[in-house]
This record gives sequence, C-alpha cells and structure tokens, in this order.
Amino acid sequence: MDAIELLKHDHRVVEQLFRDYHAAASGPQRRAVVEILVRELSRHTTVEELMVYPLAREVLPDAEQVIDDHLAEHITAEKTLLALDRLGEDDTRESELVARLRQEIEEHLREEEGELMPRLRDVVSQRELDELGRLLARAKQTAPTRPHPNAPVEPPALAFAGPVAAAYDRLRDRLQGRPST
Repeated sequence: MDAIELLKHDHRVVEQLFRDYHAAASGPQRRAVVEILVRELSRHTTVEELMVYPLAREVLPDAEQVIDDHLAEHITAEKTLLALDRLGEDDTRESELVARLRQEIEEHLREEEGELMPRLRDVVSQRELDELGRLLARAKQTAPTRPHPNAPVEPPALAFAGPVAAAYDRLRDRLQGRPST
C-alpha cells in the first residue's frame, strides 16, 4: 500500500470506529471503541507529523500554511483524545467528547483527502509513495498509543519525543491491562 492509500485506509478505520461507537449496545462496548479510537488516532497523527508533513513541506510550494493548519488541527484533536482517555467508565461527558472529536476529525480528513493528498500524489513518484507507505506502516508499530498534545509536532524534536512517549504509553497500557497493538 502506498503512503496515501495507507493514510486513507486509516481514515476509513476511524470513520468506522465512530459508527461502531454509536452502534454499541452498552457503556463498556462504547468505552472499548473509545480506547481503540484513542490508540489509532494517536498513532496516525504521530506518523503524519513525523513523516508526511515534513515531506509535504519539502515538495509542495506554498505548503507552509496548509501544514501549519493541519498541525493545529492535530493538537486540537489530541486535546479531545486526551480528555476522552482520562474519562472513567460511564462518564456522562463521553458522548459529547466523541461527537466533538468526530467533527474535528471529519473536517480534517476532508481537507487532507481533498487538498493535501492529491497535491502530494501529483509531485511524489509512485516508487517514493510505496517506500513511504512501508515506512509509515513500520513506524505505526512503534508510535505512541496515547495522545500527547503538548509534545513537539515537528521534526527533529518529534523524532526524539516520539519514542519516549511510545515506550511510556506501552508500559502504561500493560499496567492497565490494555492492548497496545
């Protein structure tokens, strides 16, 4: 899968998770979906920030503002993810936060898929997109599983903070009995 296909696949998974949340029959089922949402979106945003956005800055003329806007959207979504991650079971704020997150994510996905991804596909070779896709898939395996909205969002600081956050997240996941894969 090339990088753009992989990112779009991630987007479809997240959209399905929002549908699963609303279809869940019980509080524990909804909470399980929230935990998967937190994990998947945390991984996805990290690899985009580390690998995709720097490439876009490099190869796309006038991409600075677009990427800055995407990074700001990531921070907003990560704050909502953090609030969701900190909720206890049966917290009445959960559905409100999921609705807010869904709105934030849907707008972000439309912008990425409608603007950024087509522009990248136009200027990056298929071979490079294929290689980036392999790198993204590998990076997702070791990316943080929890939101870190105050962590750096751009290399090189992200490259140093990401592995530390990922190790912490995996330890925390183990201690809490949560799957981290």
